[in-house]
Amino acid sequence: MFPLDTLIAYLFATLLVVLAPGPDNILAISRGLSQGRGAAAMSAVGAGLGIMVHTLAATLGLTLVVQASPLAFWAVKIVGAAYLLWLGVKALRSRNLISFTPVAHQGLGRVFLTGLLSNVLNPKPGLFVLAFIPQFVSAQRGPVGVQMLVYGAIFAVLTAVIFSILGAYAARLSGWLARRPRATAWLNYGAGATFIASSLSILALGNRR
Repeated sequence: MFPLDTLIAYLFATLLVVLAPGPDNILAISRGLSQGRGAAAMSAVGAGLGIMVHTLAATLGLTLVVQASPLAFWAVKIVGAAYLLWLGVKALRSRNLISFTPVAHQGLGRVFLTGLLSNVLNPKPGLFVLAFIPQFVSAQRGPVGVQMLVYGAIFAVLTAVIFSILGAYAARLSGWLARRPRATAWLNYGAGATFIASSLSILALGNRR
């Protein structure tokens, strides 16, 4: 069902996608910088679970339904863009997405939920899963739904692991940044700008491609 050459090609392509800069890995890195490895891992697991939500939706055909309906697609776009915009504006105004003040730290449950919602409410990963995973699926190798879910699970696990590693490395820089408030402020500005740019890119998505 999963030929070795196809699996290797899928793993390589998925690694490139996961490593590409985006709001989810920026969020995990931010958590690592401000709250350590545990928070980065929780944010990463949330993003990975979000990939599985999109995979399940694509497998069940929900993504196709949303893409085919202009009203439903616009509703998803507006909710997702609004959430990322809120995260960006909050990072710019409060400058506490990356903060070394214990009072500003969030509980791990909230960190996980933010990582999950950042992914689930963003329609771009859903459309990407719908376009990306089927390229490696073949009806001749067995049930298509099973292949979609397995490939999605691989995508989700790689997302969680790589984001956790990035966050862990970021955590090692926290001591250096804690002594440099100006650098921390610029990181918050950069993170906020990334979320806002992602929000605008969602609004620019077309529902017929």
